[in-house]
Amino acid sequence: MPRGPRLDAPGTFHHVMIRGIERSSIFLDEADRSEFLERMGRLAMASGTGIYAFALMSNHVHALVKSGADGLSSFMRRLLSGYAQYFNRRHNRVGYLFQNRYKSIICEEDAYFDKLVAYIHLNPLRAGLAGTLQELSFYPWSGHAVMMNEVVYEWMDREYVLRFFGETEGAARKAYLAFVEQELGIDREQELSGGGLLRSQGGWSEVLSLRKRGEQAQGDERILGGDEFVREIMNEAENRTDVQLPETKLQELLNETVKQACAEAGISMAYLQSGSRSGGLPLLRKALARKAVWEYGVSLAATARQLGVTTSAVSHMLKQVTDGGALNGANS
Repeated sequence: MPRGPRLDAPGTFHHVMIRGIERSSIFLDEADRSEFLERMGRLAMASGTGIYAFALMSNHVHALVKSGADGLSSFMRRLLSGYAQYFNRRHNRVGYLFQNRYKSIICEEDAYFDKLVAYIHLNPLRAGLAGTLQELSFYPWSGHAVMMNEVVYEWMDREYVLRFFGETEGAARKAYLAFVEQELGIDREQELSGGGLLRSQGGWSEVLSLRKRGEQAQGDERILGGDEFVREIMNEAENRTDVQLPETKLQELLNETVKQACAEAGISMAYLQSGSRSGGLPLLRKALARKAVWEYGVSLAATARQLGVTTSAVSHMLKQVTDGGALNGANS
């Protein structure tokens, strides 16, 4: 079943996770990491997107962000598309760099902000990229070094984070460090990365259908918060009128996705639709078919037309993914 639409509005906090396709590296050296952060910072400042924590690993990224006026999707699309094109050019590769969609979880600020900041900043230490908390203070690819004032990134809202811990610079930084040390001994992986009080039941339409039938919805992985916060998000979802896109809009969305994928792979749409099976074209078509049918809800026939293949070929691509176990719970 296609995944439901992202919930977002200006000022919404998100725990964002980005992963390399098939767990492959998205950073090969410091130049790549610098490029990613430069792009993220420039786009954040231009779009009014708040960034409060981040950590760059070898094959994935964590960030705590607050969406700007244009929403999170616009910011992420520009960031990931631009970086993927840079990475492919620099390393002489073609094809997708990132694993499907990035994952984003709406977060209740009061209950989870400090925990998310600590969890994200501690990722490099837990992965062995920094040996000690002291070393992490100088690790330039995590926001912890920014909090400790050892690295400066103007686009990270350090002051906002500090205000969560104290009224003055010194007191706040001391309290922040003590909290991070405390959180180092707590495993919050499932709590903060896997969702929260809600987990997916097949999209908002199914969750709301359960509610209307008087049944308890077991949840949706896109929300992390307490009961009242969850109810507010659910009520907002009930009032939405744009959950289901019309067919014409879905076609436009898929067409833009195909164009972007071809640009990232360094090929033309005509070549993708030529029927050729050279290079990485079969894998690219399979990834696009999966996105079109399972995420956007586009029909097999319409997907086939976009990819230049038969309807049965699209069906076979999706069956291969399912049979081969490639379908997993990651939403990156």
